[in-house]
Amino acid sequence: MIGVVPQGGNTGLTGGSVPLECEVVLSLENLRDIHSLDPTTGILTCDTGCILQNLLDFAAARDHLVPVDLGAKGTCQIGGNISTNAGGSFYFRYGSLHANIVGLEVVLANGDILNMGCTPANLKDNTGYDMKHLFIGAEGTLGVVTRAALLCPRLPSSRCTTLLACDSFDDVLNVLEVAKKSMGEILAAFEFIDGPTMNLVCQSRSKPLPFPSFQDCPYYLLVESHGSCEEHDQAKMDKFLNTLFDEDYVVDGIIASSLKQMNEMWYLREACNPSCVSRGYVYKYDLSLPIPEFPRFIEQLKEALSDSSLCSLDFFNWGHVIDGNLHCNIVCRDNFELNSSLKERIEHYVFEGVKGRGGSMSAEHGLGQQKRKYMPKLHRPETLSKMHDIKYIFDPNGILNPGKYLPQDYRCFERVP
Repeated sequence: MIGVVPQGGNTGLTGGSVPLECEVVLSLENLRDIHSLDPTTGILTCDTGCILQNLLDFAAARDHLVPVDLGAKGTCQIGGNISTNAGGSFYFRYGSLHANIVGLEVVLANGDILNMGCTPANLKDNTGYDMKHLFIGAEGTLGVVTRAALLCPRLPSSRCTTLLACDSFDDVLNVLEVAKKSMGEILAAFEFIDGPTMNLVCQSRSKPLPFPSFQDCPYYLLVESHGSCEEHDQAKMDKFLNTLFDEDYVVDGIIASSLKQMNEMWYLREACNPSCVSRGYVYKYDLSLPIPEFPRFIEQLKEALSDSSLCSLDFFNWGHVIDGNLHCNIVCRDNFELNSSLKERIEHYVFEGVKGRGGSMSAEHGLGQQKRKYMPKLHRPETLSKMHDIKYIFDPNGILNPGKYLPQDYRCFERVP
């Protein structure tokens, strides 16, 4: 049988939407209708080919916020976000897509259409098994998600954004602790960028950071709050910053005084990935780790790869530190071609470092074709067996996105009739 590969905005980083052999590519770009946004419940219903930025704009025009925000929002589609269970910068504040999807419409391999609380959509519905969660993060291997009902909170009427510099990762941890205590319910984002990455971003944009004392610090933090009372939220932000300076947890900091400055700060974060790509071939890893282990993991990786004779390696790291999500990027300087031997060596050390710390090889970018080989090393056989049982129920012939997600060397479809 011929396989079918669902494809959205093609912004994935693990090859989940890339055909391996002679599969048919099923593009969802024409499924782009936004059906409604209920002003009372905040439920937005749309087709899954909608560009995320279009959904953000549509919701914002109606005083609502789509609870996922990514650097690729101008290209990625909400169906791809759902199929990889994408996180983004505001995961801590608004939760995962599992928490915010109230309904899905899915087309199965045999053509059946499942309406799982999508039309009509309700905030609460306990009539039967909540099967929609099987399709969130399944990367099109169980069915093709064609419509979604997404819970959107009110657009925050108050935003405070600050950019900070720290001398050590211990200070980063201290700032994080203070942020949670002093900002509490309004803390929306807590992003970290290491010094080499920030320097690369500034070089790429040919523009230095706006404060001389920030130059050459090992760690930078982007912190944002979302609330509904500007006076109250600004007071919390001021208390947060005063504590940081009183305790010498930061070298310096600046608060955005306008929407333009907020956007400039977020540009620094969103420019990390394209800046790396301009430097050379990027070996990218989307990892979950215990937060205090970030620096030691990176240092051990550098030590293990320090004798590489294949090319000069640069290490650039950033991520959603509040979620324990590290984006580890290793760039082969001035070489823009994949080196399979180098990739294998890097991945060996990455995997061993992650596994030894009880982390995950995929925090928010999915498994695709690149990470599925780690599944037998991360999950017990009993767990994998049940995953394959689920796959067999929805796709007995294995035609949906073949060669992705589940490990290859597993007896997938040998079942007793």
